[in-house]
Amino acid sequence: MSTPETPGSADSPTRISKRSLTLVVAGVTLVVVTCMAFLIPVPYATMRPGPAFNTLGDFDDKPMIEFGKGVETYKTSGELNFTTVSVSRADTKLSLARAISVYFDGDAAVVPRSLLYPDHQSQKDSSAEAAAQLSGSKQTSEVAALTAAGFKVTTVPVVGAVTKDSPADGNLESGDRILAVDGKAVSEPDAIATSIADRKPGAPVTIKIERAGASKDVTFNTEAGKDDPSKARVGITLGADYDLPIDITNNVGNSIGGPSAGTMFALAIYDMLTPGELTGGKSIAGTGEMAADGTVGAIGGIRQKMAGASKAGAKIFLAPAPNCSEAASGDDFGLKVVKITTLDSAINSLEKLAKDPKAAVPSC
Repeated sequence: MSTPETPGSADSPTRISKRSLTLVVAGVTLVVVTCMAFLIPVPYATMRPGPAFNTLGDFDDKPMIEFGKGVETYKTSGELNFTTVSVSRADTKLSLARAISVYFDGDAAVVPRSLLYPDHQSQKDSSAEAAAQLSGSKQTSEVAALTAAGFKVTTVPVVGAVTKDSPADGNLESGDRILAVDGKAVSEPDAIATSIADRKPGAPVTIKIERAGASKDVTFNTEAGKDDPSKARVGITLGADYDLPIDITNNVGNSIGGPSAGTMFALAIYDMLTPGELTGGKSIAGTGEMAADGTVGAIGGIRQKMAGASKAGAKIFLAPAPNCSEAASGDDFGLKVVKITTLDSAINSLEKLAKDPKAAVPSC
């Protein structure tokens, strides 16, 4: 005699227990979450240690720094490495799983994408900006190094940008060198602004410029300034160009971008143009944006650059003062981290360390 099945009993072939159902739902949820983690992008980018390059050595089978004929240089040894950071491209879609994986990599960092690519910047625009920063870095490093080495460098004001539909539009171009205003020679941007403003708005101004190697006078009317209608304006921003006393060629190509190699470029130029060796034969690395007046500016990715320097065999690392707190926030990677504020401070510290590796120098 058979016993009727009890609805909901463990032996029922048509029902699933609450425990089994929970396991099924959890499994499906796990699958869905896992798929989302690997497929749905998150608004973050990655930063990893990049390679280091010796500014006293070669780059793409050419000396990184070359000088024109007749320039006296001095023998150097050791290494002055500029460091880099490898960042994910602007068009890279970073998954949550990948972001978590990189986060737990001690040498890498995950940062909001907007920090590296503001305003949804494209890879093309980002590369163009990085190339422009590198070009500017090469120039300012040459100016700072030559000045530190005792050479005379002449500053020439230039037109930075021209405002559309302003009096200057169609008369001046970006890159024009400004030689004189109303027949009076000028050499400083402030002097140019004052010379133009010191007239009745609407009155004409004659600006002598140099363009493509030829000089000419350009005369046009001014207009009232928007911020101060009592002052005459022409609608330009001003920048600076430089006349160097010797020829310098920096052979770092477009595969590397950004301004942060400037300090190490400047140190290499200075080292080759002056007696003695800054390195003391050691492998030294560093970073820092270099201004024409020798000021060292802050950079990004200091921790990744330190890791890259250590992997390249460096024992001394030059860090901009504004980056010191971050540089000292974790593993020092076996590096002696030297704090620098100017090109002169970097030179002084390296000269001391070349003579005595235990010398007291500013540190982070």
